[in-house]
Amino acid sequence: MSTFDFIKSAQRTISMEVAAVTAMAQRIDSSFSQACEIILACQGRTVVTGIGKSGHIAKKIAASLASTGTPAFFVHPAEASHGDLGMITSNDVVIALSNSGSSSEMVALLPTLTRVGAKIISLCGKADSPLAQAANVNLDIWIESEACPLDLAPTSSTTASLVMGDALTVALLEARGFSAEDFAFRHPGGTLGRKLLLRVSDVMHAGDQVPKIHRAASLGETLSMMTAKGFGMTAVMDDSDKLVGIFTDGDLRRCVDKGINIGSAIVGDVMTPNPRTVQSRMLAAQALNLMETNKITALIVEDENQKAVGVLHMHDLLRAGLV
Repeated sequence: MSTFDFIKSAQRTISMEVAAVTAMAQRIDSSFSQACEIILACQGRTVVTGIGKSGHIAKKIAASLASTGTPAFFVHPAEASHGDLGMITSNDVVIALSNSGSSSEMVALLPTLTRVGAKIISLCGKADSPLAQAANVNLDIWIESEACPLDLAPTSSTTASLVMGDALTVALLEARGFSAEDFAFRHPGGTLGRKLLLRVSDVMHAGDQVPKIHRAASLGETLSMMTAKGFGMTAVMDDSDKLVGIFTDGDLRRCVDKGINIGSAIVGDVMTPNPRTVQSRMLAAQALNLMETNKITALIVEDENQKAVGVLHMHDLLRAGLV
């Protein structure tokens, strides 16, 4: 069996990368504010580019920006030199990642980017490099050494680039007042999107599907209504068709336990008054929380005039993927 200490190696790598990021955080200065202001003022798109491992980080930064209110996309620098530079206009901002700041593919883009008039923000570890010198703003991602024991494989440097990209993303979303609902609109296919976009009205049963009975109806009529609609409950209404109570399977069991005559009893006398309800515009996730907290399987949906306009069942939320 190997005697190599994998745990010690992992701890050393993590410690070195943490140290690199901590040191970088202490060097954040007005250049960072200037970079954010350039992106906020951008009338076009934010184009993120990088080669090799920096390219992979650049793709992630572009995706993070795009999903948080800053229109952005990734361009491969090699492809840019073969036509993709046509995607970049004078209205755009280019975020260029290169630890050395002198990779040939990145340096080859600088004359054209300058001629086009696009603003350049570099994430570079060497302030005297061609990339940093050509940029409108350079964000310092210098590291003392890579976590790789050979000091060759990009490790601490790519972590520093990723963290700087995240810092830009978060600062920009905060400055834009980007909300959870804004985030959901950009993630409609995910669980978060469903939780923040789906309303009770989107999943409730409405119209003829809603079980309603007048408060003067007999329990026999009430049970027939409950059986026909299949929700294990019915809304109880007054003469103005306003919701005054609810009658459920649980209420029926309590009637039996008390020896109440099912054939002659009036539902208004044995209903549960002032039931919990939800509004149709409420987020379905909020309704789910209410149902789980109070161990309720079905809720009446009412409008602002206390009219029963729908029924929300736990099964509806299951089908919607909220549970």
